[in-house]
Amino acid sequence: MISHLVPRSLARIAISLGVVGALTSSLANAEELARGYYELPEEGDVIGSVYTITAEEDDTLISIGHDHGLGYNAMVRANPDVSVWYPGEGTEVVIPGEFILPDAPRTGIVVNVAEMRLYYYPANSDIVQTYPIAVGRMDWKTPLGNTTITEMTRNPSWYPPASIRREHAEAGRPLPGVVPPGPENPMGTRKMRLGIPGYLIHGTNKPEGVGMRVTHGCIRMLPEDVERLFDQVGVGTRVRLVNQPVKMGWKDGELYAQVYPVLDEDENQVDTLERVTDAIDQADATAEGSDFEIDYERLKEAVEASSGIPYALVPQQPGEPQPLPGTLYDHIELVSAAEVAEEESNEG
Repeated sequence: MISHLVPRSLARIAISLGVVGALTSSLANAEELARGYYELPEEGDVIGSVYTITAEEDDTLISIGHDHGLGYNAMVRANPDVSVWYPGEGTEVVIPGEFILPDAPRTGIVVNVAEMRLYYYPANSDIVQTYPIAVGRMDWKTPLGNTTITEMTRNPSWYPPASIRREHAEAGRPLPGVVPPGPENPMGTRKMRLGIPGYLIHGTNKPEGVGMRVTHGCIRMLPEDVERLFDQVGVGTRVRLVNQPVKMGWKDGELYAQVYPVLDEDENQVDTLERVTDAIDQADATAEGSDFEIDYERLKEAVEASSGIPYALVPQQPGEPQPLPGTLYDHIELVSAAEVAEEESNEG
């Protein structure tokens, strides 16, 4: 459910101080936690909340998202009728800040490629951290599987692989053999090499691409996020890379579904009916052994919308606010998005 409005200026101040919870009752559990930090639920699988803020004159949907720990696609899906580049002063902007934790062990790093989101579970802590990421575009897919961090580098140089140099040369944008640390380096200020050859978690010098499929397979984070994560992990930290476009989880005794669009390369392999059928099987398996009665119509709505906003799978009461309708492909405002994606495809 969406909470009441939070003035943008107050939201920005509170986030910078790590006291978002002081703003609204719906954010009370986040009090004194930095952006992206959430207490693990004692029971259940849902963290955060969906709320709204009012935009200021100089805001973009992307900048608002970054202030609240969200990437491009998440913000566009949640605000299909709001201009990406000029929301307008006083415009109500939905912050889709509620997440079902991925179906994976709650240790180390978990990356859900379909969600374009990274989760970090510090050892011996009741806190989970979650950050938006960019992942590999269709022809340079981010791999799946279990691995570890094998190398960590501050202020790395970038040595473009031959395949990327060839791609850029063919496009008339040749790359040097090495890009030193600095503002022109697409690796950003931190690099964590994974055990899967050729793949990294790293920062970026173009944060507007976070939340999109624009990389050559690597996992790209906002500069402040990658620096925060870098300081907490080390060589040997486990990393699980999963693809879960449909997540199920419990909150206050009710089953929720959170659905994202399938990856582009999967679109021709699964249709909506198949996705709904698979989601029903997943919900039945999750609710097995409980007396919870699933509202399958609500589940169908969640799959068809693929909005990334959790749906409670209980009958909707008259007058209750409805989750945002539409899919990314129905409503996404693509103003300059293709240009952003092209510009962002500078590196892994």
